[in-house]
Amino acid sequence: MEEGGVVAYPTETFYGIGADIGNPQAIEKIYAIKGRDFNKPVSIIIGDRKDLVKFTNDITPAAERLMDRFWPGGITLLFAASRKVPPKLTAKTGKIGIRLSSNPTATLLAKGLSGAITATSANRSGRKECVSVEEVIDCIGKDLDAVIDGGRTPGGAGSTIVDVTADIPVIIREGIIPSSAIYDQDFLNMR
Repeated sequence: MEEGGVVAYPTETFYGIGADIGNPQAIEKIYAIKGRDFNKPVSIIIGDRKDLVKFTNDITPAAERLMDRFWPGGITLLFAASRKVPPKLTAKTGKIGIRLSSNPTATLLAKGLSGAITATSANRSGRKECVSVEEVIDCIGKDLDAVIDGGRTPGGAGSTIVDVTADIPVIIREGIIPSSAIYDQDFLNMR
């Protein structure tokens, strides 16, 4: 992957497409594989919570509470991106989606690179997400450098995406973690 390879790998939701976030050609390849518009950002999975400071300089108290409660797991948090984050990943929004996955394969891949890998679903944009290696191969296999077989993933819903750049978190996409868990008043009011 350090040479620009793109692989499919399992997560706690679906199979994702991973590449070294520091390799511009690999990032472009992901957009090409997915047929994704460059105006849509691509999130990342980090290998360890300590890696977060490489990719954002602004961790709000709400973000800390959400990480304490749901990481590792199926919640992607939108942070203000640091200058180390390639603008192509943020689609020039200045924000980067970051997740600490509960899937050991995803976490090990991120640890093996610069502390992070791309985390977008292993499918063509607008198509059904893949829950098995067979589905990945049928959908985009010819465009990938490798597929890591982690067995069947749970599927169902993707990660919940929450913008934590303000004091009150804003759910961008409800996924496997329900909004009721995020907006629980006792949880939000913890100081």
